[in-house]
Amino acid sequence: MSENQASKVQEKNPEKETLIPEETVSNAVSEKFEEGSIDESKEEEDIPKNIPAADDSSSRINKNDLESAGFTLDEFASLLSKYDYNFKPGDIVNGTVFALESKGAMIDIGAKTAAFMPMQEVSINRVEGLSDVLQPSEIREFFIMTEENEDGQLSLSIRRIEYQRAWERVRQLQKEDATIYSEVFATNRGGALVRVEGLRGFIPGSHISTRKAKEELVADFLPLKFLEVDEERNRLVLSHRRALVERKMNRLEVGEVVVGAVRGIKPYGAFIDIGGVSGLLHISEISHEHIETPHSVLNVNDQMKVMIIDLDAERGRISLSTKALEPEPGDMLTDPQKVFDKAEEMAARYKQMLLEQAEEGEDPIAVMTI
Repeated sequence: MSENQASKVQEKNPEKETLIPEETVSNAVSEKFEEGSIDESKEEEDIPKNIPAADDSSSRINKNDLESAGFTLDEFASLLSKYDYNFKPGDIVNGTVFALESKGAMIDIGAKTAAFMPMQEVSINRVEGLSDVLQPSEIREFFIMTEENEDGQLSLSIRRIEYQRAWERVRQLQKEDATIYSEVFATNRGGALVRVEGLRGFIPGSHISTRKAKEELVADFLPLKFLEVDEERNRLVLSHRRALVERKMNRLEVGEVVVGAVRGIKPYGAFIDIGGVSGLLHISEISHEHIETPHSVLNVNDQMKVMIIDLDAERGRISLSTKALEPEPGDMLTDPQKVFDKAEEMAARYKQMLLEQAEEGEDPIAVMTI
């Protein structure tokens, strides 16, 4: 290579750090000379022109380059944002427990700062310490309660997740008309308090069927049916009486005679205890004869025989009658012992009448009320 040719190479590649190394160009030119195939008149055309250096601004990507590539800077920024976490209150995310502290737990959910779960948010149930529920390195779901604070930290909760799922569960149990068992943990003037799926439930005094004093029910497990499930109003109302009536109803049938005791008398009738559940003997079902008040015929603690005329499982009600057991109209007023003695005989006649009416296509329920 002549000094002229060498200087031209140097002029075209003045910097050491170029996109095409100088020695590569020199070697290529040497090979051409050795082969005798290089045309000196075209050597300037063969050497790459305007090769930018690595630190030259012209080698950097600019807006025009991106647009020519098929997307804009805004689209590029949007693409990058997809790789950025976007946590919102109400979201449920997976997180890893990495520290248990006296006031709560530190949770890694993939955010730029570790999230914090306060002690009171660890469970819907009362717990003694965080370790009763969480263990270091445990992975589980967490509910995001708040936006990031000034330190970029999120607040989490397990209790909120359990709360939502508990209401879903009790709604399903109510739909299935399930009987559940729950422990009474407190009583008040209105009734008793229990917990169902971690939720606080209330049993009204009128729906507690037991001979125990209400205060003695604490720590007892009671069978219960759902009366009201209302998450918006935070109302969970249950019935002990309905559960017992349903259980009893499974062993009872319309037309059956049972022995009971008068437990309460009201102007509209008397409540009769029939093996742990109460049935209503309405004033109109006491006798064929008209009576002014049940008190004129019945007394509390009276032992008597009654016939079941209706079983309402949905409302937990048992309707009773002594009128249907009277050998003669008015016997409940003049000779209640006769009604007691002939109760089974009269019940058999009553059942036969129901059967005959059913065969003739009449409504047995209507017959019961005659």
